[in-house]
Amino acid sequence: MALSVGRIFSGFRCFGSLPFWTPQLKTQCSSVLFRTTSKRTLVQALPAIFSRKPRDFSLPNSSWGEEMMQLYNHYNSQSEEATEGREDRGEQWQRLPSYNRSLKYATGGVYLSKIIQSKARLFTRNIRDPGTAFEYVLFFRQDKLKCVCIFQAGHLLEGPPGHVHGGAIATMIDTVTGTHASLLSAPVMTANLNINYRRVASKNETVSHHVRGSHEIIM
Repeated sequence: MALSVGRIFSGFRCFGSLPFWTPQLKTQCSSVLFRTTSKRTLVQALPAIFSRKPRDFSLPNSSWGEEMMQLYNHYNSQSEEATEGREDRGEQWQRLPSYNRSLKYATGGVYLSKIIQSKARLFTRNIRDPGTAFEYVLFFRQDKLKCVCIFQAGHLLEGPPGHVHGGAIATMIDTVTGTHASLLSAPVMTANLNINYRRVASKNETVSHHVRGSHEIIM
């Protein structure tokens, strides 16, 4: 045991005396070769882990059903990006990007700690696996004061067997109305939300929420 510990410390001394990128490390110290290989592997993996471009959850993925894709293509084909350069642009909808975190700040513009920011996740985007929870995309039309949400619920949002939990539907209604109000005025918070459910929604069923300027919701 004493001999093994001595070899380990000898390897660390060798590592500490030379920079890890020195080409001659392979012949001088095998322990250093192991460490440098680990470092190179880690460096190569960093770009994938800490990607500068965040994932836009509002873009289609393999879990989206046929009806959801049809509705997405319908509104996206009338978006500003899709109609750019056309003479007759017609109705123009804006697809709203959606990420799994938002900037957290306190009153007066004082930012919260970086630890809180790094761990915070948007409730409807806190599960990264496609199709397991909230799959949705929002489109907004400024001239008509309209907002449309296309929503598909995954198996983690189940309430009654085979159907979506009412709280998940309420969450999406709250999301689309809050987003709509924030786009028309300023960031808002819900004070009261009353919902009269007409029927249950099945898992993986596509549901669309339409919000008008008066915040009337049509489903």
